Amino acid sequence: MTWCAVDIVAPEEMRQAVGHWLVGATGQAIEERSDGTLVGFLPHQSESPRLAQELHEAFGSDVAFSSRPLEEVDWTLRWRDGLGPREIGRLLVTPSWVPVMGWTDRPTVVLDPGMAFGSGEHGSTRGALTLLERHLACGDRVLDLGSGSGILAIAAVKLGARTAIGIEVDEEANPVARRNAERNAVAETVHFLDGDAAVLVPLLGPAELILSNILRNVNVSLLPVIHAALAPDGTAIFSGMEVEEAGLFRPVLGANGFEITAEVEDSGWWSVAARRG
Repeated sequence: MTWCAVDIVAPEEMRQAVGHWLVGATGQAIEERSDGTLVGFLPHQSESPRLAQELHEAFGSDVAFSSRPLEEVDWTLRWRDGLGPREIGRLLVTPSWVPVMGWTDRPTVVLDPGMAFGSGEHGSTRGALTLLERHLACGDRVLDLGSGSGILAIAAVKLGARTAIGIEVDEEANPVARRNAERNAVAETVHFLDGDAAVLVPLLGPAELILSNILRNVNVSLLPVIHAALAPDGTAIFSGMEVEEAGLFRPVLGANGFEITAEVEDSGWWSVAARRG
């Protein structure tokens, strides 16, 4: 078996959708490089022309595709090599395959991202976690939109939230998230729903804190329902946006009744906390 890597360069507004598609098409975890290139893996290089054709049928010619052979290693596990325990404020995020040893005196999220987005290694996830720790109050009810691996919802309960509900449209993600909740012994207080946040959020409020780690255009479309679902003086945390998008998103926040309280930049990604006005 000759493994190969596929490198995909997509416009910024399409990148998350292409990433989810690539995970589903290959059945493998993917890597997002600092320049935005998405890297996936195939067990047979002969499959790459088919994948390229399906990619262009799904997303058009604006998405660039290339492939390259890889050395003979188990690439289903190799992606784990660069992951290790990471401290974010008083929170510790550690992969499930790394012994915790000596870190148990702090809130800890033990995570296996599987094929879902969210390992704590991405700047948008770290930014959301940083703001979550700063703004969460003990006993808060939390909604997590685009919950992926469940990392933010699980972290919220570990940091003192009363309950957290994750909402995800990717049908591959929630089984992973539920296993992570069980792994962290929070399955009774963290729940994950399949579906469209625009439909579900109005049914689940009020919440003191809402997380939305999604693309900017999706965050913009969800602003009215998030504002309506927040408790009085509640806080929303938005991430999944690059630093260059901050100037576009700030005015829209104000126009939808939000007051910015904090911002974080991490590896080119921008996250913002805003209070309901």
